[in-house]
Amino acid sequence: MKTVTTIGIDLAKNSFSVYGVDAKGKPALSRTLSRAGVVRFFANLPSCLVGMEACSGSEYWARTIESLGHEVRRIHPRYVKAYLLGAKNDANDAAAICEAVQRPNMRFVSHKSPLQTDIQCIHRIRQRYIRSRTALINQARGLLSEYGIVIRQGANHLRKHLPLLIGDDTNNLSPLMRHNLSSLYESLCFFDRQIAGQEAMLKAIVRENETCQRLLKVPGIGFLGATLLLSVAGVANFKNGREFAAYLGLVPRQHSTGGKIKLLGISKRGDRYARTLLIHGGRALVSSALKGASQAQNHWLVALTERRGTKRASVAMANKTARIVWSMLAQGTEYRLAA
Repeated sequence: MKTVTTIGIDLAKNSFSVYGVDAKGKPALSRTLSRAGVVRFFANLPSCLVGMEACSGSEYWARTIESLGHEVRRIHPRYVKAYLLGAKNDANDAAAICEAVQRPNMRFVSHKSPLQTDIQCIHRIRQRYIRSRTALINQARGLLSEYGIVIRQGANHLRKHLPLLIGDDTNNLSPLMRHNLSSLYESLCFFDRQIAGQEAMLKAIVRENETCQRLLKVPGIGFLGATLLLSVAGVANFKNGREFAAYLGLVPRQHSTGGKIKLLGISKRGDRYARTLLIHGGRALVSSALKGASQAQNHWLVALTERRGTKRASVAMANKTARIVWSMLAQGTEYRLAA
């Protein structure tokens, strides 16, 4: 136990496999722990480097093990797979994590603070409510089409016409159908209230957080984008803005060989939700630029749109916004409009 310097732990619900090596890289420890025994094990272990995959529950265990005096590094599971030897099982997974965490060029996942975790939780719950509301709207429109009633797409149209259809005695809706439509309308109102409540919490965070206030000054970023970018951990750990944009999947994907460089579409790596918000902001800026809004960057944006199209220009603007955000968060600066 005293010779262990590096440990890989395979996280699970109840059974945790740990594998440790000494300073020379020789195996020194291999065992299985219960959930209750993890804290007791690391509390009695001298300070060492602990590696784990960035999976569900890893934030909690990283904070817990670090509070016991150890250094914890989380790795994306994709990068651990290359170090797996033999069949896949918990013991071999822990050994692969232990090997991967020692690599000098390995990329690690930064830890989130409790505030960042809370913000991410609000966004994820809001997303689920929106998906459920969209499914409900599609279901209601599909059921009404069986009675020859067609409602335009969009929540506002259904929200406006559904009560009128329920109360209209001249249409061919049966009493059972009216009862079911009333239930769908109540569910729609419930989802609207829940989404509004999640957005109210995000707006309250924006009002109280100085970093979010600075991010709101960047064109194309609203309260959703500001809070989500605040929840992205370790922004300052990226070497430059291009690395941050690449982390969000906003840079071209390469397929180069033999000295021939071939660039494809964007890589779409990282958080798809964050990338979507930035591209939506870029699309709004493109629309504003084409309408003649007077800003310094609009000349470049209009020329790019005419040359490459609206969609590519929106992604390029999102890429530029990501680099601006990295500069502001890494250096603690304010947004300054170009001359």
